[in-house]
Amino acid sequence: MVNLLHIIQKLSAFGFIVSSMLGMGLCLSLSAILRPLRDMRFVLRALILNFVFAPALAWLLIVIIPLQPGYAVGLLLIGGAAGAPFLPSLAKTARADLALSVALMALLTIGTLLFMPFALPFMISGLQADPWSVERPLILFIVSPLLIGMMTAALVPSVASRAAPILIQIGNAFLLLLFVLLIVLNIRALLGVVGSGAMATVVLYVSGLFVAGWMFGGAKPKVRGVLGLGTAARNFGAALVPASTNFRDPAVSIMLIVSAIACLVVSFIAARWLRQRTLPTPELQTNTAPELKDGNCIGDVRM
Repeated sequence: MVNLLHIIQKLSAFGFIVSSMLGMGLCLSLSAILRPLRDMRFVLRALILNFVFAPALAWLLIVIIPLQPGYAVGLLLIGGAAGAPFLPSLAKTARADLALSVALMALLTIGTLLFMPFALPFMISGLQADPWSVERPLILFIVSPLLIGMMTAALVPSVASRAAPILIQIGNAFLLLLFVLLIVLNIRALLGVVGSGAMATVVLYVSGLFVAGWMFGGAKPKVRGVLGLGTAARNFGAALVPASTNFRDPAVSIMLIVSAIACLVVSFIAARWLRQRTLPTPELQTNTAPELKDGNCIGDVRM
Protein backbone atom coordinates (compact mmCIF):
# COMPACT_ATOMS: atom_id res chain seq x y z
CA MET A 1 0.00 0.00 0.00
CA VAL A 2 2.81 2.38 0.91
CA ASN A 3 4.61 1.65 -2.36
CA LEU A 4 1.41 2.40 -4.25
CA LEU A 5 1.07 5.74 -2.47
CA HIS A 6 4.67 6.62 -3.35
CA ILE A 7 3.89 5.88 -6.99
CA ILE A 8 0.77 8.05 -6.77
CA GLN A 9 2.88 10.82 -5.22
CA LYS A 10 5.31 10.78 -8.15
CA LEU A 11 2.47 10.64 -10.67
CA SER A 12 0.68 13.53 -8.95
CA ALA A 13 3.87 15.63 -9.16
CA PHE A 14 4.27 14.90 -12.85
CA GLY A 15 0.55 15.32 -13.44
CA PHE A 16 0.49 18.72 -11.76
CA ILE A 17 3.46 20.09 -13.64
CA VAL A 18 2.47 18.81 -17.09
CA SER A 19 -1.26 19.64 -16.89
CA SER A 20 -0.73 23.10 -15.39
CA MET A 21 1.99 24.01 -17.89
CA LEU A 22 -0.06 22.71 -20.81
CA GLY A 23 -3.12 24.60 -19.60
CA MET A 24 -1.04 27.74 -19.12
CA GLY A 25 0.29 27.46 -22.66
CA LEU A 26 -3.27 27.23 -23.96
CA CYS A 27 -4.04 30.54 -22.21
CA LEU A 28 -1.09 32.64 -23.35
CA SER A 29 0.64 33.77 -26.50
CA LEU A 30 4.38 34.04 -26.98
CA SER A 31 4.18 37.83 -27.06
CA ALA A 32 2.45 37.83 -23.66
CA ILE A 33 5.42 35.97 -22.18
CA LEU A 34 8.13 37.98 -23.93
CA ARG A 35 6.64 41.45 -23.44
CA PRO A 36 7.29 41.70 -19.66
CA LEU A 37 10.88 40.56 -20.17
CA ARG A 38 11.61 43.73 -22.13
CA ASP A 39 11.70 45.52 -18.79
CA MET A 40 15.40 45.04 -18.01
CA ARG A 41 15.02 46.49 -14.51
CA PHE A 42 12.51 43.78 -13.67
CA VAL A 43 14.67 41.07 -15.24
CA LEU A 44 17.78 42.19 -13.33
CA ARG A 45 15.88 42.41 -10.05
CA ALA A 46 14.46 38.93 -10.56
CA LEU A 47 17.86 37.41 -11.40
CA ILE A 48 19.64 39.09 -8.51
CA LEU A 49 16.96 38.13 -6.00
CA ASN A 50 16.81 34.49 -7.10
CA PHE A 51 20.42 33.69 -7.95
CA VAL A 52 22.38 36.04 -5.68
CA PHE A 53 20.20 36.94 -2.70
CA ALA A 54 18.43 33.56 -2.35
CA PRO A 55 21.64 31.45 -2.21
CA ALA A 56 23.31 34.07 0.00
CA LEU A 57 20.40 34.05 2.46
CA ALA A 58 20.47 30.23 2.59
CA TRP A 59 24.20 30.32 3.35
CA LEU A 60 23.71 33.00 6.00
CA LEU A 61 21.00 31.02 7.77
CA ILE A 62 23.06 27.82 7.98
CA VAL A 63 25.92 29.88 9.44
CA ILE A 64 23.68 31.48 12.07
CA ILE A 65 21.45 28.45 12.82
CA PRO A 66 23.26 25.18 13.72
CA LEU A 67 21.68 22.58 11.41
CA GLN A 68 22.71 19.02 10.68
CA PRO A 69 24.99 18.86 7.61
CA GLY A 70 22.33 17.14 5.52
CA TYR A 71 19.71 19.76 6.36
CA ALA A 72 22.19 22.52 5.52
CA VAL A 73 22.91 20.95 2.12
CA GLY A 74 19.18 20.68 1.42
CA LEU A 75 18.64 24.36 2.15
CA LEU A 76 21.52 25.33 -0.14
CA LEU A 77 20.03 23.22 -2.93
CA ILE A 78 16.67 24.95 -2.51
CA GLY A 79 18.49 28.28 -2.58
CA GLY A 80 19.76 27.57 -6.08
CA ALA A 81 16.49 26.24 -7.52
CA ALA A 82 14.11 28.91 -8.79
CA GLY A 83 11.16 28.92 -11.19
CA ALA A 84 8.50 26.94 -9.32
CA PRO A 85 5.89 25.53 -11.74
CA PHE A 86 3.05 26.56 -9.42
CA LEU A 87 3.93 30.27 -9.65
CA PRO A 88 1.09 31.04 -12.12
CA SER A 89 -1.40 29.44 -9.73
CA LEU A 90 -0.02 31.63 -6.96
CA ALA A 91 -0.39 34.70 -9.16
CA LYS A 92 -3.99 33.85 -9.95
CA THR A 93 -4.78 33.33 -6.27
CA ALA A 94 -3.16 36.70 -5.48
CA ARG A 95 -4.93 38.50 -8.35
CA ALA A 96 -1.49 39.40 -9.69
CA ASP A 97 -0.28 39.69 -13.30
CA LEU A 98 -0.70 36.23 -14.85
CA ALA A 99 1.31 36.84 -18.00
CA LEU A 100 4.12 38.32 -15.93
CA SER A 101 4.11 35.27 -13.66
CA VAL A 102 4.52 32.92 -16.63
CA ALA A 103 7.29 35.12 -18.05
CA LEU A 104 9.05 35.13 -14.68
CA MET A 105 8.68 31.36 -14.32
CA ALA A 106 10.23 30.87 -17.78
CA LEU A 107 13.07 33.27 -16.97
CA LEU A 108 13.85 31.63 -13.64
CA THR A 109 13.63 28.13 -15.10
CA ILE A 110 16.25 29.03 -17.68
CA GLY A 111 18.31 30.65 -14.93
CA THR A 112 18.11 27.47 -12.86
CA LEU A 113 19.27 25.41 -15.84
CA LEU A 114 22.40 27.55 -16.00
CA PHE A 115 22.95 28.25 -12.30
CA MET A 116 22.59 24.90 -10.54
CA PRO A 117 25.07 22.75 -12.50
CA PHE A 118 27.83 25.35 -12.45
CA ALA A 119 27.40 27.43 -9.27
CA LEU A 120 26.24 24.94 -6.64
CA PRO A 121 29.37 22.73 -6.81
CA PHE A 122 31.32 25.76 -5.55
CA MET A 123 28.88 26.17 -2.65
CA ILE A 124 28.39 22.52 -1.66
CA SER A 125 31.33 20.17 -1.17
CA GLY A 126 30.83 16.84 -2.94
CA LEU A 127 28.18 18.04 -5.35
CA GLN A 128 28.74 17.11 -8.98
CA ALA A 129 25.69 18.31 -10.85
CA ASP A 130 25.57 16.98 -14.40
CA PRO A 131 24.02 19.83 -16.43
CA TRP A 132 21.89 17.53 -18.58
CA SER A 133 20.53 15.59 -15.58
CA VAL A 134 19.23 18.89 -14.17
CA GLU A 135 18.05 20.37 -17.45
CA ARG A 136 16.32 17.29 -18.91
CA PRO A 137 13.34 17.06 -16.48
CA LEU A 138 12.85 20.83 -16.58
CA ILE A 139 12.75 20.86 -20.37
CA LEU A 140 10.61 17.73 -20.56
CA PHE A 141 7.99 18.54 -17.94
CA ILE A 142 7.89 22.36 -17.90
CA VAL A 143 9.15 23.89 -21.14
CA SER A 144 7.74 21.29 -23.56
CA PRO A 145 4.11 21.29 -22.30
CA LEU A 146 4.11 25.09 -22.23
CA LEU A 147 5.28 25.27 -25.86
CA ILE A 148 2.82 22.57 -26.96
CA GLY A 149 -0.04 24.48 -25.34
CA MET A 150 0.97 27.73 -27.01
CA MET A 151 1.22 26.05 -30.42
CA THR A 152 -2.20 24.46 -29.94
CA ALA A 153 -3.71 27.81 -28.98
CA ALA A 154 -2.27 29.43 -32.09
CA LEU A 155 -3.47 26.68 -34.44
CA VAL A 156 -6.84 25.69 -32.92
CA PRO A 157 -7.93 28.46 -30.51
CA SER A 158 -11.44 27.03 -30.10
CA VAL A 159 -10.03 23.79 -28.70
CA ALA A 160 -7.60 25.69 -26.48
CA SER A 161 -10.31 27.87 -24.92
CA ARG A 162 -12.34 24.79 -23.95
CA ALA A 163 -9.46 22.62 -22.77
CA ALA A 164 -7.44 25.18 -20.79
CA PRO A 165 -9.77 25.61 -17.75
CA ILE A 166 -10.14 21.84 -17.44
CA LEU A 167 -6.39 21.24 -17.51
CA ILE A 168 -5.76 24.00 -15.00
CA GLN A 169 -8.30 22.55 -12.56
CA ILE A 170 -6.76 19.08 -13.03
CA GLY A 171 -3.37 20.57 -12.23
CA ASN A 172 -4.72 22.20 -9.08
CA ALA A 173 -6.21 18.88 -7.96
CA PHE A 174 -2.88 17.14 -8.51
CA LEU A 175 -1.13 19.86 -6.46
CA LEU A 176 -3.47 19.40 -3.51
CA LEU A 177 -3.05 15.62 -3.72
CA LEU A 178 0.73 16.01 -3.81
CA PHE A 179 0.66 18.25 -0.74
CA VAL A 180 -1.37 15.71 1.24
CA LEU A 181 0.81 12.76 0.18
CA LEU A 182 4.02 14.63 1.04
CA ILE A 183 2.78 14.93 4.61
CA VAL A 184 1.20 11.47 4.96
CA LEU A 185 4.09 9.48 3.47
CA ASN A 186 6.81 11.38 5.30
CA ILE A 187 5.15 11.88 8.67
CA ARG A 188 7.87 10.00 10.60
CA ALA A 189 10.66 11.94 8.93
CA LEU A 190 8.80 15.18 9.55
CA LEU A 191 8.33 14.33 13.22
CA GLY A 192 12.05 13.58 13.41
CA VAL A 193 12.76 17.08 12.19
CA VAL A 194 10.91 18.57 15.17
CA GLY A 195 13.42 20.22 17.46
CA SER A 196 16.19 20.32 14.88
CA GLY A 197 15.42 23.85 13.76
CA ALA A 198 15.02 22.73 10.14
CA MET A 199 11.34 23.60 9.76
CA ALA A 200 11.70 26.98 11.46
CA THR A 201 14.72 27.75 9.27
CA VAL A 202 12.84 26.95 6.06
CA VAL A 203 9.80 29.01 7.09
CA LEU A 204 12.11 31.91 7.95
CA TYR A 205 13.93 31.46 4.65
CA VAL A 206 10.85 31.39 2.42
CA SER A 207 9.26 34.28 4.31
CA GLY A 208 12.45 36.31 3.95
CA LEU A 209 12.52 35.67 0.21
CA PHE A 210 8.94 36.84 -0.19
CA VAL A 211 9.56 40.02 1.81
CA ALA A 212 12.71 40.77 -0.22
CA GLY A 213 10.89 40.23 -3.51
CA TRP A 214 7.97 42.39 -2.38
CA MET A 215 10.21 45.20 -1.12
CA PHE A 216 12.38 45.36 -4.23
CA GLY A 217 9.65 44.61 -6.77
CA GLY A 218 9.14 48.21 -7.83
CA ALA A 219 6.23 50.61 -7.47
CA LYS A 220 3.39 48.58 -9.03
CA PRO A 221 1.67 46.30 -6.48
CA LYS A 222 0.82 43.57 -8.99
CA VAL A 223 4.42 43.42 -10.21
CA ARG A 224 5.73 43.46 -6.63
CA GLY A 225 3.40 40.59 -5.82
CA VAL A 226 4.62 38.46 -8.71
CA LEU A 227 8.27 39.09 -7.86
CA GLY A 228 7.67 38.37 -4.18
CA LEU A 229 5.88 35.11 -4.93
CA GLY A 230 8.36 34.16 -7.66
CA THR A 231 11.28 34.61 -5.27
CA ALA A 232 9.65 32.71 -2.41
CA ALA A 233 8.35 29.78 -4.50
CA ARG A 234 11.37 27.52 -4.94
CA ASN A 235 11.63 24.73 -7.51
CA PHE A 236 12.08 21.75 -5.16
CA GLY A 237 11.72 19.36 -8.12
CA ALA A 238 14.87 20.79 -9.68
CA ALA A 239 16.68 20.60 -6.33
CA LEU A 240 15.74 16.93 -5.94
CA VAL A 241 17.70 15.89 -9.06
CA PRO A 242 21.24 16.67 -7.79
CA ALA A 243 20.21 15.61 -4.27
CA SER A 244 19.22 12.11 -5.37
CA THR A 245 22.33 11.57 -7.48
CA ASN A 246 25.04 13.06 -5.26
CA PHE A 247 24.13 12.52 -1.59
CA ARG A 248 23.44 9.36 0.40
CA ASP A 249 22.53 11.23 3.57
CA PRO A 250 18.71 10.89 3.91
CA ALA A 251 18.67 14.20 5.79
CA VAL A 252 19.19 15.99 2.45
CA SER A 253 16.01 14.53 0.96
CA ILE A 254 14.10 15.08 4.20
CA MET A 255 15.09 18.75 4.15
CA LEU A 256 13.81 19.04 0.58
CA ILE A 257 10.48 17.52 1.61
CA VAL A 258 10.26 19.91 4.56
CA SER A 259 11.12 22.78 2.22
CA ALA A 260 8.47 21.70 -0.30
CA ILE A 261 5.73 21.65 2.34
CA ALA A 262 6.83 24.92 3.95
CA CYS A 263 7.18 26.59 0.56
CA LEU A 264 3.68 25.60 -0.51
CA VAL A 265 2.10 26.73 2.78
CA VAL A 266 3.98 30.02 3.14
CA SER A 267 3.69 31.02 -0.52
CA PHE A 268 -0.06 30.38 -0.68
CA ILE A 269 -0.57 32.28 2.59
CA ALA A 270 1.39 35.13 1.00
CA ALA A 271 -0.77 34.88 -2.11
CA ARG A 272 -3.93 35.15 -0.02
CA TRP A 273 -2.45 38.16 1.77
CA LEU A 274 -1.75 39.81 -1.58
CA ARG A 275 -5.28 39.01 -2.74
CA GLN A 276 -6.75 40.93 0.19
CA ARG A 277 -4.69 43.95 -0.84
CA THR A 278 -5.87 43.81 -4.47
CA LEU A 279 -9.33 44.95 -5.53
CA PRO A 280 -11.04 42.70 -8.13
CA THR A 281 -11.39 45.46 -10.72
CA PRO A 282 -11.95 44.90 -14.46
CA GLU A 283 -8.59 46.57 -15.05
CA LEU A 284 -6.90 43.61 -13.43
CA GLN A 285 -8.23 41.31 -16.11
CA THR A 286 -7.42 43.49 -19.09
CA ASN A 287 -4.50 45.84 -18.67
CA THR A 288 -2.03 43.61 -16.87
CA ALA A 289 -2.10 40.73 -19.33
CA PRO A 290 -3.33 41.93 -22.72
CA GLU A 291 -2.48 38.68 -24.46
CA LEU A 292 -4.26 36.44 -21.97
CA LYS A 293 -6.93 34.64 -23.94
CA ASP A 294 -9.23 34.07 -20.99
CA GLY A 295 -8.91 35.98 -17.76
CA ASN A 296 -10.57 33.13 -15.87
CA CYS A 297 -8.51 30.44 -17.52
CA ILE A 298 -6.35 29.84 -14.49
CA GLY A 299 -8.22 28.63 -11.43
CA ASP A 300 -7.59 29.70 -7.88
CA VAL A 301 -5.82 27.32 -5.56
CA ARG A 302 -7.15 27.31 -2.02
CA MET A 303 -5.12 25.68 0.72
